[in-house]
Amino acid sequence: MRLIWLLAWRFRSNKRQNGFISFISASSTFGIGLGCFVLILLLSVMNGFEKELKEQLLSIIPHAEFKSVYRQGISDWEGEITQLKAHPKVTFVEPYVKATGMLQKGNKMKAVDITGLEPSYAASGFLPALVSTSEWQDFKDDPSSVFLGKGLLKTLSLKVGDKVQILLPQLTDDLSLSAPKSLTLKVVGSLELGGELNNYTGFMHMSLAAETQNITQGAQGIRLRFDDPFEAQNLTQEIGYGLKPEVYMSNWTISDGNLYQDIQLVRAVVYIALSLVIAVACFNIVSSLVMAVNEKQSEIAMLKSIGADNSLIILVFMMQGTFNGIIGTLCGVVLGVMFSIYLADISLFIEGLFGIQFLSGDVYFIDFLPSKLEWHDVYLTASIAIGLSILATIYPAIKASRINPAKVLGH
Repeated sequence: MRLIWLLAWRFRSNKRQNGFISFISASSTFGIGLGCFVLILLLSVMNGFEKELKEQLLSIIPHAEFKSVYRQGISDWEGEITQLKAHPKVTFVEPYVKATGMLQKGNKMKAVDITGLEPSYAASGFLPALVSTSEWQDFKDDPSSVFLGKGLLKTLSLKVGDKVQILLPQLTDDLSLSAPKSLTLKVVGSLELGGELNNYTGFMHMSLAAETQNITQGAQGIRLRFDDPFEAQNLTQEIGYGLKPEVYMSNWTISDGNLYQDIQLVRAVVYIALSLVIAVACFNIVSSLVMAVNEKQSEIAMLKSIGADNSLIILVFMMQGTFNGIIGTLCGVVLGVMFSIYLADISLFIEGLFGIQFLSGDVYFIDFLPSKLEWHDVYLTASIAIGLSILATIYPAIKASRINPAKVLGH
């Protein structure tokens, strides 16, 4: 094996080697390194988006909702909540009443998705963490208070302490719309929910929302959160079929799952596209080795004439080509890992230098470029690159082993 390494390195570093062969060899190394670098970096960005999706957006929106099929709501919702809390994968449960209406301030109007919550249940949820202690206390003390997203406040030129009118549509017994009911609510807090949620989300007291919506049982439905939001689809069905009241089942993958699906789609596309980039770079290994074999015919012939067998010649040229793959992979992996770890700082520096912003907090649920390095992605990328490099050396190495020393030395 030591002889194989020595011959492979000698053939690769020969200063008399054709300049064009050296260029092709260097380009293959560069291509493999670039493919590994970009693949690791983009996969880290996708992992970062998935992490922020779970920790930010999915910490605010409910993972599952069970809405009564009847207008009067869920009768024994307190008993159902007690039963749901006993589920080992459920971390939070609360009743709710949801309505869509129009906010009006002067001559300005804006659509709002308003959710009525019971403060005693919501106190252990996400809402108190988004507002100050005094604002939360004001909300609990005043049944006619409301929290609104900061986008709504900006659109309607509202501030905390102002009063706003909300128009809620009413359904008749034959499910036709009647004149909307008007409520006057006091804004007690501004919410930073992230992205588009800021522009249409509001929270009020469940008792007032139920009264306005003619929900006589007090709660229109029950919503909950799981310890792992990515199991929501299966758990929602499992729990929903076990509830006594008849309910409509919904989970976050239906209402907001498009973002998660986009992340998974981009991840798959990145894997395929950049693996092909690495494969194309490996074709340069084939080209450089074929030309190297043609150039080294006399050296191969002399080796075979002094006793080198075909397996040794094959291993020498496979090792020579694999050098390019290993060097390119190592360079790409090191750069990819470093950039992935410091991507947030690098993006902030570029944003400050050129006065640009990669992600806008008004559109996306985050305003920075996230990154999360997963070592199994690094190992997989390195394995793909080195594996393709080894495969690329097989044909030229076999061709080298088939050289007839008598024919070559005779010329």
